[in-house]
Amino acid sequence: MHFAQPEYLNLLLILPVLGVFFYWAFYRRRRRLEKFISQKLVGRLTGEFSHRKAVLRALLLAGFFLFGILALARPQWGMSLNTVRRQGVDVIAALDTSYSMNAEDAAPNRLAKAKSEIRGLIERLKGDRIGLIAFAGTAIVQCPLTLDYGAALLFLDVANTEVIPEPGTSLASAIQTANSAFIAKEKKYKVLVIFTDGEDLEGQVGDAIRKAHDAGVVIYTVGVGSLEGRPIPIRDGKGVIIDYRKDQDGQIVVSRLDERSLDEIASETGGKYFRATTSESELDNIYDEVSRMEKKQLESRLYQTFEDQFQYPLALAVLYLVAEAWLSERRRPGQGWLARIYYRTRTVSGDV
Repeated sequence: MHFAQPEYLNLLLILPVLGVFFYWAFYRRRRRLEKFISQKLVGRLTGEFSHRKAVLRALLLAGFFLFGILALARPQWGMSLNTVRRQGVDVIAALDTSYSMNAEDAAPNRLAKAKSEIRGLIERLKGDRIGLIAFAGTAIVQCPLTLDYGAALLFLDVANTEVIPEPGTSLASAIQTANSAFIAKEKKYKVLVIFTDGEDLEGQVGDAIRKAHDAGVVIYTVGVGSLEGRPIPIRDGKGVIIDYRKDQDGQIVVSRLDERSLDEIASETGGKYFRATTSESELDNIYDEVSRMEKKQLESRLYQTFEDQFQYPLALAVLYLVAEAWLSERRRPGQGWLARIYYRTRTVSGDV
């Protein structure tokens, strides 16, 4: 036998305290009676009070606490075998970590917004595997496909614009890397969600899209930023803006959201394009699309579990409480009346 919540067993320390309290209460009651009346009269005036029943009531109350605490600790014994199966699809989120994602036309900036979108997507998944890719001028698998959503979130938290040393933006690299991260022999169950501002500085994305389509990858794109665009700030070590990125002619670069390219990428693989919004309702739409896809069995495990048996100590606790409430501290009625008759008879005869 073991306990599912053994921390509640610490409450058993209440029992000795309860025992000391009852002893003190009985002692104090006796001392108060002896203080105001003669010790010879204590027995006569408390003839209907049963000390044994009072002690028994205290023991019943202690039993209620004992078994109530044991029930809280959830004792378990007896084992059962359960098979748990998980079904879903493989979802890879590709995060654009290029310098243009520092633009602040999405609060607080594009990168932070994209990470918030990916976090929201992970929270919506139910049984699907998740992977994470970071890309700029090239792409890397930051988190391979996993059912451990907590681990994926940890990798997401550390992603920034310095994680890829090669500058630029290559959507082709992101798609190719994702395609390699999926199981090659499968022609379905594959979803790639790209979070980016859509600026593809490297080109050559067409060939990558065709290979992804042939491999059964469905691509969804989420555009982060605005059509008007914003300059890309350069910050010092304290986070203060010291300049803006400039082109070769010394002109400040204005980065704009390229919705047309993102829509084409998604539509060519059977996916859809969405713009990132403050409500993140687009994530619900993406998950609805994913949840309607055919699913595969991702995991099947045989779990050995103990069965809860808290109902037994709980039943005893209730029984002890009912018995304590039902039991009176008075003697049986016959004993009380006989004692009074005997006392009056002795008084009349002059023995008292």
